[in-house]
Amino acid sequence: MTSQGLHVVFGSAALGQAIMRQLVARDLPVRMVSRGGNLQAPAGVEVVRADASDPAAATKAAHGAAVLYHTAAPDYTRWAELYPPIQRGVMAAAEASGARLVSAESVYAYGPVAGPMTEDLPYAATTRKGRLRAEMSNMLLEAHAAGKLRAAIGRAPDFYGPLATTTTIYGDRVFYPAIAGKKVAVMGKLDLPHTFIYLDDFARGLITLGSHEEAMGQVWHLPCAPTLTQRELLTLIFQAAGKPPKLGEAPGAVFKILGLFIPVMRELSELLYQWERPYQFSHAKFERAFGAEVTPHERAVAATVAWFQAHPQKR
Repeated sequence: MTSQGLHVVFGSAALGQAIMRQLVARDLPVRMVSRGGNLQAPAGVEVVRADASDPAAATKAAHGAAVLYHTAAPDYTRWAELYPPIQRGVMAAAEASGARLVSAESVYAYGPVAGPMTEDLPYAATTRKGRLRAEMSNMLLEAHAAGKLRAAIGRAPDFYGPLATTTTIYGDRVFYPAIAGKKVAVMGKLDLPHTFIYLDDFARGLITLGSHEEAMGQVWHLPCAPTLTQRELLTLIFQAAGKPPKLGEAPGAVFKILGLFIPVMRELSELLYQWERPYQFSHAKFERAFGAEVTPHERAVAATVAWFQAHPQKR
């Protein structure tokens, strides 16, 4: 049973909008908060312009909330500068409102992992982004332990889905070329296992956490469809687009060289390890506690391809 009362979503990118759609479908009151405040939202959804890195503004935007969802993220090349203030602002909003806070996270904090990723892994990140992620996770859980707020962390692996164009590796760099029948060259190895989550499943998992008080104070891995290899997922994408698969591997050295000149490539290159070794994500803890509703990759890929086809790439 989803928590009644106002649900406030910080961040209006693909994940925030996926949460919004599911809450609206459940006839729950929703407020979307973003820096721009220009989201074209469904009727009945309140849209608020606020800078989450400003604690006073974030607190005002969260007034009256029963559940807060933290999906706000800065430009990928400016995490160190901009992400901690956003985290502190959303935490201030949770503390002032008394709402449950559910924070969406990646697996960067774990660093390179041998075997399936589980919630009890130590934070052993070797990258700038991974260490920052670990610091922010600790910040949140320490505030919960101190009784300042109520919070849970929902972690997910790499995702794909409608609207997810530039915020994921499997976005416009994969779907648009596949739809056009062009070759797709991906990071890492095509034939290693790599867990992916469909965006709607990511959103559903976060909403489930926000609906359960017993989820607070813990890290949870959100349910995903069974792990595939990149080759298997890409083949499904080409098949859904009605095109023969044209696949390749982009050498890691390319990203490292480009990183010397292109900031976003520099950020991506430090995470190459995730694509050059098995990347398997376990959601067994979540499934034991709440069950696991997931969308089969075939259906999720078809819906994602349909969205990209309906929204041609802007030139």
